[in-house]
Amino acid sequence: MPYRRGRDAGQVAIEYLGFVPVLLIVGLAGFQIGAVAYAAEQAGTAARAGARAASLRQDAQQACAEAVSGGLTVRCSPAEGGDTVTVTASVGIPSIVPGWHFDPAEKSATMPLDH
Repeated sequence: MPYRRGRDAGQVAIEYLGFVPVLLIVGLAGFQIGAVAYAAEQAGTAARAGARAASLRQDAQQACAEAVSGGLTVRCSPAEGGDTVTVTASVGIPSIVPGWHFDPAEKSATMPLDH
């Protein structure tokens, strides 16, 4: 049977256009996973900085805010317990994919109090 080009012309282009939204969603999901991981890493850094400051009787919230980069929002809460102080840092996760919202990333760090 002879090849009939006219009938199938452009079929691949139509199939490709149908697959582009799937590729975009997968790409955006990859960036969102990166944003979640970055926020979690920044929460750990903020918690350690806040715990270090609180152990020296300094402002834990200010130390947490100074430790976080990239325009992320951070909230720290210190809690003393005996000879230690524990700071829990909560960093907001930015939403890259419209309609996806996440709870903040939370990390804690404990350090001994400086007497």
